[in-house]
Amino acid sequence: MTHQVQGTAFITGAASGIAASTAHNLSTHGISNLALADIDESGLSKIAAELTSTRPDLRVLVLPFDVSSEDSVTSAIRKTAHEFGRIDIGVNCAGVAQPVVPTHETSRETWNRVVGVNQTGVWLCQRELVRVMLGQEHLGPRLGRGVIVNVSSSLGVTATDVESPLSCYVSSKHAIVGLTRTDGRHYAKDGIRINALCPGWVATPLIQPGIDAGNFVRDIEALPIGRVGQVEEIADTILYMVSPMSSFMVGAALVVDGGYSL
Repeated sequence: MTHQVQGTAFITGAASGIAASTAHNLSTHGISNLALADIDESGLSKIAAELTSTRPDLRVLVLPFDVSSEDSVTSAIRKTAHEFGRIDIGVNCAGVAQPVVPTHETSRETWNRVVGVNQTGVWLCQRELVRVMLGQEHLGPRLGRGVIVNVSSSLGVTATDVESPLSCYVSSKHAIVGLTRTDGRHYAKDGIRINALCPGWVATPLIQPGIDAGNFVRDIEALPIGRVGQVEEIADTILYMVSPMSSFMVGAALVVDGGYSL
């Protein structure tokens, strides 16, 4: 096993997709403790069982909750810190999609749901993670007090094709980049690194139904690399971002999208 990471990681959206792949990746590369958060409790239990079957020594905490609930976020992150002593890595990956409709046909309910999870949920998790990390021992210039990766999207720096309007989703992903840049700059002095990852069209449970329905044909056809991404490719990037290999990266919005945003 190559120990590229250590300590405790807290991951939201961990029942499937990029976050589940990230949990497997961190386990493979040396993490000792994993706190897995998602609204899908059965999915979390499945991932936890997979992880411990290959790493019996891995300590896994299953945390079923909704990231848009302030009380739930606070409770889950404090429980993680109490259980494992500290939180070295936070990966905020939980997200929801929206119907492919223009703004004038979008309901307030849809806006509230998408922004509540994708934007407010990330902010709530980041706020509580920072509170915990500020109270932790500083482990030197390469490790600091902790590192946070917020999963935005290539749609956090660009927009969909005119035939695939996603104003709520795109707005929420742009907001994550702004939050990351602001807090990344502010907390760097405290030894907390905060960066955003902006993946493109990836075959996740969130996006695949829309791909199968043919909603994003022009976007996918425009990919210079000629294919959609795989979750493992994004998880590998997250591994780099949370490891000491990226210790000089602060407030970045790292785009990994097969060239979509060029």
